[in-house]
Amino acid sequence: MNHKEIVAREGWIFIAFALFITAVLYMLVSYIGLVIGLILTIFCIYFFRNPERSFAGTEDGIVSPADGKVMDIMTVYEDNYIHANTIRIRIFLNIFNVHVNRSPWAGRVEWVNRVSGLYLPAYRDEVSDKNARNYLGLSTSRGKILVVQITGLIARRLVCWVKPGDELHKGERFGLIRFGSCTEVYLPEEVNILVKPGQILKGGETEIARFCK
Repeated sequence: MNHKEIVAREGWIFIAFALFITAVLYMLVSYIGLVIGLILTIFCIYFFRNPERSFAGTEDGIVSPADGKVMDIMTVYEDNYIHANTIRIRIFLNIFNVHVNRSPWAGRVEWVNRVSGLYLPAYRDEVSDKNARNYLGLSTSRGKILVVQITGLIARRLVCWVKPGDELHKGERFGLIRFGSCTEVYLPEEVNILVKPGQILKGGETEIARFCK
């Protein structure tokens, strides 16, 4: 299924609802209501924007799976899919970031697993284990990579457009998270990390790491 619309289709219902509210407010409170409704509608369009991105990094470069700010970078044992020591990069998405997720590397979707949980603020450390989340395991030519979509205090829905057996290109869209949230990527230890905590990333565009030759 093609997901290259300029506004993600999951946002159309919110935009339609905002337009309905705009009409109601206009009838109730005239132009003030119209302005309030239009602001709400514009925000919905802005939030669900789905821009084209191009990766201009090196052939061995790994691309960010999400827009947002790097919260931390840690070496951890990943025991859900990779079952080995990995380098985890956590990315926090605020409500003004693009919320479409992208594949950090080309590969075959080997594992998708949705886990129910809490809705703690996405910037807290324990969200990796306690919040509702969706795991996407990629089998690639350079080993296994795991991307995790995590809900937040406002984010209540994780959308994944792919299933096991699907092939993804580097930077290709695979899903989105509605409203503020967190995305994690677990990489093999044999990579050079190119980003640091606090850095702002663009999904599908920023080179976050590079495989060692």
